[in-house]
Amino acid sequence: MFIELPNELEATLLALSLPAWTLDGPFLSRSTIEQYRAALTATPRFAETTSTLHHALAEEGYAVLRLGNLAKELGDDGRFLRLTTVFAAEVATPFSPFPRWTLWKNIGVNLGKDPGKSSGIGYNGFHMDLVNATLPPDYTTLLCVRPDPLGGGASILSDTHAAVARLTHSCRALLAESAYHYGSFFNMFAVGEEYKPFPVLSDHGFIRFTAKMLSRSDLEPKHAEAARELAGELVRGQVSFMLQPGDYLIVDQRRFLHGREALHPGQETVPVADRRLLLQLFLRAGTPAVGPCRRPTSARCPAESRQD
Repeated sequence: MFIELPNELEATLLALSLPAWTLDGPFLSRSTIEQYRAALTATPRFAETTSTLHHALAEEGYAVLRLGNLAKELGDDGRFLRLTTVFAAEVATPFSPFPRWTLWKNIGVNLGKDPGKSSGIGYNGFHMDLVNATLPPDYTTLLCVRPDPLGGGASILSDTHAAVARLTHSCRALLAESAYHYGSFFNMFAVGEEYKPFPVLSDHGFIRFTAKMLSRSDLEPKHAEAARELAGELVRGQVSFMLQPGDYLIVDQRRFLHGREALHPGQETVPVADRRLLLQLFLRAGTPAVGPCRRPTSARCPAESRQD
């Protein structure tokens, strides 16, 4: 579902000045959330828009807020990102599990990277972010700063539960076994411990799947085949769309997996400053508990999970 901001709300937001956020460990602080909410409580049609967003996420499992006009007017001076963070905080608590990113993580284009990775230029198959953590983010969100100027890189989503429902009983039984693994894991913020091996299907709502484990993990043949069948059903049921500048995609990870079509050939001809750029932010539902390493402003913590 694509959600357009009402004109009255856009006009008010353009004139609004919000303070810089503060963090409590890896989480957006409660004081910041309360400040932002207080500033917007009386804003015309803000409550209506957030209600529409909640409804879309509850009914569809994902939503795209169209914030392009705000992005165009405010540019990259920080005001636009703070306004986007306001909407994120109305869904759940924003946080960063990665030591080197304070809240939002850049996903640019690196021609030297593995093409299938998030910053690569190839097809990035369906996956759940932080698949090998015991407490993965409840929501993953992506803000489009610049789409691929050559026209590639469509976002893809697929309903995991619908895909699983189309599988045979024997296939589902194999996916429920703790026989899957992908990536390495280091101390992170607020995502629990390493989960290895893990079941694709569990009683906790998440369907732990990443297409990368089909080619980059040593799985038993029967478990690999079950995972391939699920991958096929995910592709069969996928939806795709192009994110435009200012589009903010929010995905409920308990219901949908996401990925990306390949960028258009010829990326080497695009100046670095013009290449596709997304910003990623994770959300934790409920009352967050601060993870194993609190984040003082100057602290350095161990490297993050390598599973991209």
